[in-house]
Amino acid sequence: MSAFAILGSAAASAQGVLSLDSCRMMALHHNKIIKTAEQNIVGAQYANKAARTAYLPGVDLTAGYFYNQHKIALLGEDAKLPTMKFDPASGSYQYNLLMNPETGKPITDPATGQPVPSEVAVIPKSAMEYDIHNVFAGAITLTQPVYMGGSIRAMNEITRYAEDLARTSRNSAAQDVIYSVDESYWLVVSLGQKKRLAESFVQLVDTLKYNVTQMYQEGVATKSDCLTVDVKYNEAQVALTKVTNGLTLSRMNLAQICGLPVDSRMQLEDEQLLGSSHSSVALPADTTLTDVYLRRQDLASLRNGIKILESTEKLTRSAMLPKVALTASYMVSNPNTIDGFEKRFGGGFNIGVVATVPIWHWGGNYYKLKAAQSATAASRLQLQEAEEKVRLQVSQARFRYDESFKTLSMTRSNLASADANLDNARIGFSEGVLTIDDVIAAQTAWLQAHSENIDAEIDVQLCRVYLSKVLGLMDY
Repeated sequence: MSAFAILGSAAASAQGVLSLDSCRMMALHHNKIIKTAEQNIVGAQYANKAARTAYLPGVDLTAGYFYNQHKIALLGEDAKLPTMKFDPASGSYQYNLLMNPETGKPITDPATGQPVPSEVAVIPKSAMEYDIHNVFAGAITLTQPVYMGGSIRAMNEITRYAEDLARTSRNSAAQDVIYSVDESYWLVVSLGQKKRLAESFVQLVDTLKYNVTQMYQEGVATKSDCLTVDVKYNEAQVALTKVTNGLTLSRMNLAQICGLPVDSRMQLEDEQLLGSSHSSVALPADTTLTDVYLRRQDLASLRNGIKILESTEKLTRSAMLPKVALTASYMVSNPNTIDGFEKRFGGGFNIGVVATVPIWHWGGNYYKLKAAQSATAASRLQLQEAEEKVRLQVSQARFRYDESFKTLSMTRSNLASADANLDNARIGFSEGVLTIDDVIAAQTAWLQAHSENIDAEIDVQLCRVYLSKVLGLMDY
């Protein structure tokens, strides 16, 4: 909504005169459901942007510190290793063994049966102990997806369709708000007209009451005639009070929908135009059902929902396919073992390929895929049913629209008859050929004819906006 439109609406409300368009704009601007739907659109846009980033490499930094209670000891005790010397006669190295002088053979250990070396090299246990009480480690890792089974593409489709779904939901909510505004607006116009009609009827009955009172005083009317007129006058006053209260409440309801204070003093632009050529609205151009299906926002929401479920199928299927990613990282640690065991930071980089291939999950992924396909099929059936209902809805709206114009034409023709009948009743009563009951009956018929004409005028407006909503032609 443009700022100029909002400012124009505010200026109109300040002057106390509101058009239908200004009421619509204010209602759309203040409606909490519309604002919630717009926030859903913003959230869906960010979700779509987040999904697109999955195509790009990810960089993560990991750091940690560990305290260990014990050192690492590679030896449980001092290690004693046999030594060797070079034998020129054999041209090879021979172990230094303890020889039996009598037999000239190596002496063996009775426990193990192994020869006993004459010399050993000692590796102290303390030389193979390493201090790992405090360990620092860190790594920066880059991961580039190569093939994820189509899951990234499916998530991008889901978020894109979710954004479209949020927009169509917002549009549907806007149409509902506009229709609600139109109903309240034309109800105020109707009750405003009926209030003026009720005031005119009170004046008619009041004039008749005055005339009958004068006739009674002159002796040409009975007390019963006076009482009859008094009853009708009281009924007219009660009717005027009811329509006045109804008008006040309907204005408060419209103000609340438009986001104005409920006690706002406002007058509607169409209150003085009812019955003029302004209410003769042309029938919307004929359109095919295919065009209606494409324009209807509720059907568009269902279609977007089906697209989301179809992409969900792809996402579920991706769990059954292999996944490949490239990785590269640089890792450091303290202590490090790059050149022996050193208590300082040291590290290096590595590059690799990671592949994951699902083999057997007891059919769990397959069942999930079938469940997703079933949900998609159910949504397609819901769309078909909705289209059938829309077809019936369009036919009903067209019949109702045509009927409203025919009714309006008949009520307008009845106005002339009711006015003429009331004039004849007045003349006949003044000449003494008609009774009080005849005049009251003519006045009642006049009131009913004008009331029905007002209802017909309002019904034309409501049928027009309803038909435009059903055909998807409503401007929101």
